[in-house]
Amino acid sequence: MNELIKNRYDFILFFDVQDGNPNGDPDAGNLPRIDPETGHGLVTDVCLKRKVRNYVQLANKCATGFDIYVKEKAVLGRAHVKAFNDLGIKLGEESRASITKEIHEGLEEIGMHEGLSLDTDEDSNTYTLVVAADADKKEINDWLKEAKPSKTVKAAVTKAIKEAKSRRPTGVEVEKGRGRMCKDYYDIRTFGGVLSLKSAPNCGQVRGPVQLTFARSVDQIVALEHSITRMAVATEAEAEKQQGDNRTMGRKYTVPYGLYRCHGFISPHLAAQTLFSENDLKLFWEALSNMFDHDHSAARGLMSTRKLIIFKHESALGNAPAQKLFEMVANPKPMDDNKPIRSFADYSQIEIKGILPTGVTEFKASSV
Repeated sequence: MNELIKNRYDFILFFDVQDGNPNGDPDAGNLPRIDPETGHGLVTDVCLKRKVRNYVQLANKCATGFDIYVKEKAVLGRAHVKAFNDLGIKLGEESRASITKEIHEGLEEIGMHEGLSLDTDEDSNTYTLVVAADADKKEINDWLKEAKPSKTVKAAVTKAIKEAKSRRPTGVEVEKGRGRMCKDYYDIRTFGGVLSLKSAPNCGQVRGPVQLTFARSVDQIVALEHSITRMAVATEAEAEKQQGDNRTMGRKYTVPYGLYRCHGFISPHLAAQTLFSENDLKLFWEALSNMFDHDHSAARGLMSTRKLIIFKHESALGNAPAQKLFEMVANPKPMDDNKPIRSFADYSQIEIKGILPTGVTEFKASSV
């Protein structure tokens, strides 16, 4: 079952939101994203990929081969360093600097940052500060600012990290690093990523086999603004200003109801490059079906996957244009034109109209 996929897939995902904000726009005060010319709501592909990543992380608990590269509070460069370390590729030479006993004691007092270590020979009373070849120099400098050691200690560390020699990986090593990242991280294997960071070993670029479009609402949406009150204040100054009333006013934006449609594409040719397998594909369909059930929050209201239509091609190149298949699935129509849409039941059923082209079948991957 862990073999690479051999068929092309195109799919349509319908999901809805009720009394929530499916994807706020930070450039517009976190208002729901909207097409200003048509009034239709938008949800970015990045937003949907985030939910897939979160589901995979929950379902597999970052098990081997199913870790997530772009996750909350992640330092991306560490994943690159780990990949090369796991491959046994050294990208430089460590620095060894002789230090005094006072500097040694000063470093022990503030603790050693990752990438720094002490080599002590008590018999000869020699002390050495060791800087690993893959040490993050910027992080160490930031750590020095926070730790605030003595001037002599700071000077010794600064000099040592400057002498640590690093090198860029060769073309062959970049390819090995790229392959390792694809093997270890599900989201890289699925969506791809730019892995050429300035602050970390270069792992090239990965074009993922799974691509999504922006989701667009079937009908126009209305963004409502609500005033909300918190029965508390943050500071004593605010309390004194309000003479004990202690209230904080705020704003919250919601969409009363919106049904969104997203298109997706899966390429077996790109899957062969990232080693995206049948098991990975099965997990992806599972994530699309269940991701909203594990992403509830007060801001997002009630969001649900409503329909997942998957077209499976017999060949790797495909047996029909994706657009032709998508046009066979018309957007549902309101059951009653005289009242606003407020639930999925207010729409007609979503169905494939006509006969599918030769070589294309409707693939049943979930019960949604």
